[in-house]
Amino acid sequence: MTQRPIIVAMPKGRILEEAAAIFARAGYDLAPVLTETRKLVIDCGALRVLVLRSSDVPTYVAHGAADVGVAGSDVLDEDGRELYEPLDLGIGRCRMIVAARAEAAAHLDEAHVRIATKYPRTTRAYLARKGLTAEVIKLSGAIELGPLTGLCERIVDITQTGETLRQNGLVEVDTVASVSSRLVVNPARLKLDGDRLGALIDALARACEGASV
Repeated sequence: MTQRPIIVAMPKGRILEEAAAIFARAGYDLAPVLTETRKLVIDCGALRVLVLRSSDVPTYVAHGAADVGVAGSDVLDEDGRELYEPLDLGIGRCRMIVAARAEAAAHLDEAHVRIATKYPRTTRAYLARKGLTAEVIKLSGAIELGPLTGLCERIVDITQTGETLRQNGLVEVDTVASVSSRLVVNPARLKLDGDRLGALIDALARACEGASV
């Protein structure tokens, strides 16, 4: 009986291109994923790729709709699912930071601070580590607008170069975490299909080691 392909959940955008390059070095050609711009399920030989929003990757892997996936550590930490993370792919590197308006950046421990973010779970964990108290407001986009309109005093967001912050008169106050994309695996699928998934993990690990040499 013909084995079904290994199902891989991939995020749209730049990370997809960077991940495809690593998979190629590991011997898995994902070129059809980069050319089929409208298809969301794409067969690539031994792999079947699902092209998803980055925030949905952990959900597909956790529920077994995908065997493995590629997701940012920011997404994984915020989602909080129990997935096996065997490999840091070393792509999509950026930082999760706390930022504020330049003129109000000196203090985070005022009596009442509001922080806007796409990452409320991660932000609350950060505050707990720091022993700080703040009201956390969840937003979905344009986080930088929060301090400019008086909605909040601080934001927690992802930045790579800091240019968007500077253009909006914001400065970094603290670093919450370093972020990179990880390979995640459904633990149950790993037990059922350990040989094939193990071979995929090993090949990707070698590809990442080769890239870092």
